[in-house]
Formats: sequence, C-alpha cells, structure tokens
Amino acid sequence: MTRLTTPFGAKTTAAEVLEGVDLTGKKAVVTGAASGIGIETARALAGAGADVTLAVRNLEAGAKAVADIRATTGSERVTASYLDLSDRVTLQKFGSEWEGPLDILVNNAGIMATPLTRTPEGYELQFANNHLGHFALALALHDALAAAAGAGGARIVSLSSTGHHASDVIFDDLMFERREYDPWAGYGQSKTANVLFAVGVGQRWADDGITANAVHPGGIMTNLQRHLDPDEPRRRGWVDENGVVNPAFKTTEQGASTSVLVAASPLVEGVTGRYFEDANEAEPFDAEKPGRGVKSYALDPASAERLWSVSEELIA
Repeated sequence: MTRLTTPFGAKTTAAEVLEGVDLTGKKAVVTGAASGIGIETARALAGAGADVTLAVRNLEAGAKAVADIRATTGSERVTASYLDLSDRVTLQKFGSEWEGPLDILVNNAGIMATPLTRTPEGYELQFANNHLGHFALALALHDALAAAAGAGGARIVSLSSTGHHASDVIFDDLMFERREYDPWAGYGQSKTANVLFAVGVGQRWADDGITANAVHPGGIMTNLQRHLDPDEPRRRGWVDENGVVNPAFKTTEQGASTSVLVAASPLVEGVTGRYFEDANEAEPFDAEKPGRGVKSYALDPASAERLWSVSEELIA
C-alpha cells in the first residue's frame, strides 16, 4: 500500500488545506468544538461552505464558539448541540434526533492524563470518554453517515495522538482493575483505540460508503492539558521556565489542518483505516524518531476486530 502524501506539512493551516474546496450542501459534526483545535476544525469546514454542528458539553461555551465562527466566516450555517460523551442517553438522543445525511463526523473531543476516575458503569474515564463515547456516537449516527454515500460517501475523523506510543489496548485489563493505574498509559490506550476504531470502520462500513482515518494533530497547548500538574509541561519541555510555549509546537489553526485534510480534502477521497500526521499519512514508528510515526499494533486488523466486538459489549 503506497503511503499517501500531500503538498501540505506541519505548518499548514486548516484554511490552507481547504482553499478552493467547496463543501456547500455538506453537513458536519465536530465534537469538542468549543475551543482548541475543535473550533478551528469547525471554522475551516464552515469557511468552505459546510453546515457545521458543534457537539459540546457546555452550551454556553458552544454558543460563544458559534458566534465566533459566524463572525469570522460569514456563515450562518453553524449551530451548537448538547453532547456528553460519558452519557449514553445523550449519545443516543443526539443520533436519534439527527435529520438527513451526515457527510463528516469529526471525533475531536478528548481528555488527557486524568487521575483515576470511573464512570457510573465502572469504566476508566479516558477509555470511556475518548474511545467508547465516540464509538457509541458513530454507531448512533451510522444510518445518517450511510445516507451520505450517494453524495460521495461519508468520512469519519478519529483524533488520536502520538500518545498511542505509550500503550497498546490491554484487552485483559482495559479498565485498570488489576494493574496499577498510570494516567499516561490510560491515555495511550485510549489513543490506540482511536486508531483501531478507524481501522474497524474500514473493515465493517466500507460497503456503506463510510471511510474513517485517525489523525495526530501535533503538539499544541490547549485545554487538553488542564488535568496535568502545573509543573509537568515545563518538565516535558512544552514550555520554558517563563511559561513560553515551545516554538516547535503548532498553533491551533495548524493543529486542525490534518483533521480537515482527512475530513474534506479530495486528496483523501476513498482512503480509509490509516493514520495521518502533519497533513500526510504517517510513516511506521521508528525508535530513532521519537514523537513521530504510527506503531504497528495500532493498525492491526485483528486487534481492530476484537476492539469493535468488545466495545459493542461494553456499550450494550
């Protein structure tokens, strides 16, 4: 399989990726779109003409994001709807109330390195929120996505991270019931699950005209870091002693570029089950190039199949 490359790179912005792309008549949902790369993903899609729904947990923040996007793009086809990825009732409600085809689903929302927290079902929060919530949402919206097949097919964007390097999916103890909890291992497991979900969509939904790919947006300082010890970003070199962000980090506009490439660029039409970074398909992981590439376990078809079956059982 030939690696897909584009004219874009790490410094390309989302708007630059979609320059000249007309999304008029397309409908998109972006989760976690009230801030960070989510709002920039929604802004770029709206700027290209798409009808965009911001799926957010905080409707007040969502309303502010809608006003911001409308002001900067001139588009009135931007709305916000309530969605809580940890609440199965709201996930099903969102899916059942959606009307018409859905062309683009961007599973953008996420949490990172949280203290050990369990959902009411007893599930570890990062796995439940980052993977199971988006998995359940995609299933709830399957028919709407399949209905877009006649218009060129629907696309799902699954936000992963190089955090997936930290852990494979540990099927024997998904919820840290027997092993010691480590917040980064929990995050890594959930991000590997995000890639395997995209592989699973390629295996199961291709005949429905639905494709899915995973993306690593790059290093960006956003609300995602809110659960960290205040000193940790400094210890990791993300900021200096004065709190100035590492110049190697991306802006939110640059961080959204890989998401919108996978979501809407004609360069990715028909492509499914792959992992992208810096607006290109990633190369295999190389230990001499830390922080880049995709690990083989994240693209394993057998693991993707197993995760899909396990996830169906967990959300049943």
